[in-house]
Amino acid sequence: MKLKLISFVILLISAQSFVFANSPAITVNNKIEDAVGGLSGTITDKADGKPIIGATINIPDLRKGAITDVNGKYSFANVPKGIFLVQVTYIGYLTVNQRVDFSKTSVFDVKMQTSSLEAGEVVITGVSKATEIKRSPVPMVAVGKAYLEQRAASGNIIDQIATLPGVSAVTTGPNVSKPFIHGLGYNRVITLQDGIRQEGQQWGDEHGIEVDQNSIDRVEVIKGPASLTYGSDAIGGVVNLISPAPVPEGKILGSVQGLYGTNQGLYNGSFRLQGNQNGLIWGTVISAKGSKDYQNEHDGRVYATNYREKDARVMVGLNKSWGYSYLHASVFDDEQAIPDGSRDSLTRKFTQQVVEDGDAPRQIVPQSVLNSYSIPTLHQHVQLYRIYNNSNFILGNGNLAVNLGYQFSHRREFTHPEAGDIAGLNLHLTTYTYDVKYNFNIGNDYETTFGINGQYQNNTIGDATDFPIPAYHQFDIGPFFVIKKSFGKLDLSAGARYDTRSFSNNAAYVNTLGRNGFPQLYTGSNPETAANVTKQFDSFNKRFSGFSGSFGATYNVSDAFLIKGNISRGFRAPSIAEISANGPDPGSQIYHIGDKNFKPEFSLQEDIGTFLTLPNISASVEVFNNNLSNYIYQQQVLAADGSPVYTQGYTTFTYVQSKARIYGGEVNVDLHPISWLHFENALSLTYGENKGNGGPVADSLKYLPFIPPLHTHSELRGTFNGGFGKVKSIYAFVGFDHYSAQDRFFAAYGTETYTAGYNLLSAGFGGNIVNKAGQPVIKLFVEGTNLANVNYQSNMSRLKYFDNPNVPDGVRPGIFNMGRNISFKVVVPFGFNSNKKS
Repeated sequence: MKLKLISFVILLISAQSFVFANSPAITVNNKIEDAVGGLSGTITDKADGKPIIGATINIPDLRKGAITDVNGKYSFANVPKGIFLVQVTYIGYLTVNQRVDFSKTSVFDVKMQTSSLEAGEVVITGVSKATEIKRSPVPMVAVGKAYLEQRAASGNIIDQIATLPGVSAVTTGPNVSKPFIHGLGYNRVITLQDGIRQEGQQWGDEHGIEVDQNSIDRVEVIKGPASLTYGSDAIGGVVNLISPAPVPEGKILGSVQGLYGTNQGLYNGSFRLQGNQNGLIWGTVISAKGSKDYQNEHDGRVYATNYREKDARVMVGLNKSWGYSYLHASVFDDEQAIPDGSRDSLTRKFTQQVVEDGDAPRQIVPQSVLNSYSIPTLHQHVQLYRIYNNSNFILGNGNLAVNLGYQFSHRREFTHPEAGDIAGLNLHLTTYTYDVKYNFNIGNDYETTFGINGQYQNNTIGDATDFPIPAYHQFDIGPFFVIKKSFGKLDLSAGARYDTRSFSNNAAYVNTLGRNGFPQLYTGSNPETAANVTKQFDSFNKRFSGFSGSFGATYNVSDAFLIKGNISRGFRAPSIAEISANGPDPGSQIYHIGDKNFKPEFSLQEDIGTFLTLPNISASVEVFNNNLSNYIYQQQVLAADGSPVYTQGYTTFTYVQSKARIYGGEVNVDLHPISWLHFENALSLTYGENKGNGGPVADSLKYLPFIPPLHTHSELRGTFNGGFGKVKSIYAFVGFDHYSAQDRFFAAYGTETYTAGYNLLSAGFGGNIVNKAGQPVIKLFVEGTNLANVNYQSNMSRLKYFDNPNVPDGVRPGIFNMGRNISFKVVVPFGFNSNKKS
């Protein structure tokens, strides 16, 4: 099946190249009379008319980019006729976004105006065509390569965006982070890479997003239900991780980078190379990173928080007058230690399990092991292999977008100290995703999209000793449409979708005395009567379906002030764990029990926001209210006397449903008193309430789990683009983050506890060393986090609850977050012109 899919994708690209051949262009009086033509122009300073050298011109929908030469000129060949957004950017100038009709225009000159504001961000996620964020009614945020590069201290791509307003992350150590948006995460937030769904057992706590952070140049986030264009599991939002854009025509560009973090001895090296010759696009990124156990003053080095990760990806594609088609392939390979927080009762030093008997005395972890990069016997090994194709064809009055993906996720947890080669958990998840949509204009410029997308999954539970979920097949399908129209200052958008998800769970039997005395999946005959064999899972089929939709409007009161609002209904089918789980998950130390009688979740969210942009100040206020029906959460199983029920040595939890409400908002104020000085301020607040099912809700149950507290971020930043001598693009910043105490927590069964407030101080600086031509030869990024070395626990950290069952009086239980860390990142870019097209 894998080879068939690979062959199909390659055949598809070959067929596309043959069918959509180049057509000759005929240009008359700056009007393109044929299907394709060219676009050229000059970018100048509006004040003095001088050419701007090195400005970037992008056509996002065509994935074409160019850079102005010494005369401020640029050019594109083989651009199709149609109306497309053209974006022009340069540091220190106001971004220009303008829709250009390529059937009427072949010359597009731009006069840029100096500005200290970063405005005009364009997104491609969840829209039919590239759109300015400020014109989209749906709450969104986007960050580019510069933002990501300057967050050098973050250990993974989710941590790099986890301080954005409305965004947070549930963590299990430095390399395990799952995105949360407005208090929703796991299977309620879809993570994409280049628009392809990321699938890797998202219901699990103890592994992160399987993406190489070094291969991501841009992140776009939809904050709220995005089920309309992405289907089930996007009820909380979408995080789209976007790989590097193609380099300009005739260029081969690359870089070598290295990073070192002082706290955990983190190393992160990466090599990148990209080329573009006559529309043949190619690129590769190869990375490796690893660390020792991280440390803080309260815990010392935290045992079993080290990891080792290797990544590689390649891309090859065509960018022609008929559109583009790119084939990507990547592998993610992560070995991650599994912390449990156990300690010596007298010294509070961390201990390690060395025998199978979990109740046997444990050994104190030697300092040499804490300082080692070696992965311990008890660890998880997560591998994700991915092949996907992004294609976009210019057809008729619109474009046909086709995204096809194949993923194979292999997740193992090695939990037997005396049998290190036997996996406690061994899951094989194969996923095929499809997404086809046609974007076109009807009537009087009504931007319209009709599409259908979904996925097929097959999961096997492998050669293991623990079986929390069954083997199953899953199929998703959802047709949808979206329509947008501008009426002067008013932009309207609306859409609808109908989703269906089908599960087919396989029956499973377990031999309780299998290989080496461990439980083992039984595949023999007569399981009902075989000795030492018990039924683990029943066979059953289940189908979920539901409607989702949205309606939104943006009113541009003036060029400086706008108001936008959106109301949307989201749909989410329960996950395989929520309906079928019946087994232990060693990483979470929980025995899970699902409920096959669950109903799908639905949400109704209202958003409204106001945005102000003036020469020296930008500000926004956004609020949201989200009511959820059939909200699913875990509840501990208690005996008649109120004591916890244990199954196979694990505390037992079952899933339940109720009504819920999540509401809050964000405030942003950016001041620019002088051109080079920025004072950025943001506030995020989220409340989550369990509304029950009609009766009274106990105090311990009235709040939802993993709701972030009030968070404020202030940053004073100086940017000196002109620099000094050969040092250019200099920046320096000081940041202050305040997290209030979280006293609105899911207290039942000790699931969550009160979290004290804390303040964190950060700072950083960097710049480019350039050659005589002004091109960077070395880029330096330095960032320090938690510079005051504060001992703190985040309520979003699962390690907060990892400790002995009994803790001495006066000692705060659980593991604390990372202490002071300073990272040093060096990037050495290189590049040259390839042979020019004849």
